[in-house]
Amino acid sequence: MNPTIETQMLIRKPVSTVFKAFIDPEITSKFWFSRSTGPLKEGKIVQWSWDKYQVSSKVMVFNIIENKLIQITWGEPKTSVDFIFEEISPEQTYLKIRNYDISLQGSELIQFIIDATGGFTTVLDGLKAYLEHGIELKLVEDKFPPF
Repeated sequence: MNPTIETQMLIRKPVSTVFKAFIDPEITSKFWFSRSTGPLKEGKIVQWSWDKYQVSSKVMVFNIIENKLIQITWGEPKTSVDFIFEEISPEQTYLKIRNYDISLQGSELIQFIIDATGGFTTVLDGLKAYLEHGIELKLVEDKFPPF
């Protein structure tokens, strides 16, 4: 079994704006992680950190097609993630996040699917609020205790 987790959201902003929000850590830190060691660049490794939780993850960037696709591996266990950007109109982007190559089984796999689906949905919700309305909801920061 090789499951694929997929979340998606329509973002009412140009594809270049949505794409840049994942490349540029100054923007990404407004809706996902606290900080990064640098922007995403093909063939590079960066580290994303969530300060509240005192955790970080190394992110290997495999492929970037401007305004279309970002492919990374990250996490424990290491999994693959694709960010797929589709221009619906000049002011609308449909973003899909696919998480796959998950090397777990049984109850560990089920828990991973639940956590990853919820996590990426939270990221998309925060992205939408930030890009469309300029609001930093701090959804990831507020998801788990301690408060």
